Amino acid sequence: MQYMRVGLRLTLCLVLVAAMLGWAGSRTRESTGEFVDDNVLTAKVKAALFADKDVSGFQVNVETFKGVVQLSGFVDTAAQARKAVEIAKGVSGVKEVKNSILLK
Repeated sequence: MQYMRVGLRLTLCLVLVAAMLGWAGSRTRESTGEFVDDNVLTAKVKAALFADKDVSGFQVNVETFKGVVQLSGFVDTAAQARKAVEIAKGVSGVKEVKNSILLK
């Protein structure tokens, strides 16, 4: 009977460890917390782009991975592309901005 309890506890511990490893991130995969944080950052950057009168939030795509923001899309002028990068860099929590914006 006591061996069954020990076996049950051991099984439960192994299941919990496996679940926690599934939540952990790696170099190429986000943890659950990082995924949520990145979605919040993406929303903040996108909102800041929409709030700016010089940059169209509809023209610039935003993706975030581990705090690094990737901007892409097509804008009318180089000044708009530069402004989009400045806006993204100004958002709290953004570690780096990669600019893949192209001119129309």
